[in-house]
Amino acid sequence: MPIRTASARWQGNLTEGAGTVRTGKGGLEGNYSFKSRFEEGEGTNPEELIGAAHAGCFSMALSKQLADAGVSGTSVETTAKVHFDKTDAGMTVTRIDLETVGQAPGLDEAQFTKLAEAAKEGCPISRLLSPGAQISLTARLA
Repeated sequence: MPIRTASARWQGNLTEGAGTVRTGKGGLEGNYSFKSRFEEGEGTNPEELIGAAHAGCFSMALSKQLADAGVSGTSVETTAKVHFDKTDAGMTVTRIDLETVGQAPGLDEAQFTKLAEAAKEGCPISRLLSPGAQISLTARLA
């Protein structure tokens, strides 16, 4: 497997500086700042990027679970809500709430939820983040 890369550049001090983040092949590029991370300023932040990575990884993992269960013609849409909280150790990603909606012809809610839970457990980004952050999942059919 190839090694994936991303880069960031920051200029200035913490509260008044600004930076850019970029994925290795340039698929994503964005500005970030103190305000976009700790307040409600324009731009992105590392926590949103973690959320995007987690939502993307989980959606692919659930798509595989569905295919393995014989369900075709599916769609999966996932939102990851990343909680960035002050703890005794400092600012920390404490929890990620995954919310997914799928189209899975022939499955009922219980079957879909079971496959979604398996996807959460098997998703490489979930496995990376779960030792330090609680990951919750809400799954429903469209």
